[in-house]
Amino acid sequence: MDPELLSLLVTRTMPFGKYQGRLIADLPGPYLAWFARKGFPPGELGRLLALMHELDHNGLASLLAPLRKTGAGKVGQGK
Repeated sequence: MDPELLSLLVTRTMPFGKYQGRLIADLPGPYLAWFARKGFPPGELGRLLALMHELDHNGLASLLAPLRKTGAGKVGQGK
């Protein structure tokens, strides 16, 4: 698993929709599952959502806790 991508999960925010402005790491599981069924958006955002879905679905979201503690989640803004 790419540490850079994990770091992005706690720094990038959802750029649109109901959860606009929320960190990718904080998106609810059912929302991520909806994207998994309907299709993830193209590009980096889609890759991040797919990764977060895998972490959430497999009960591995706690892997992000150390990144949050180091301050990696303070940026908050997406591209």
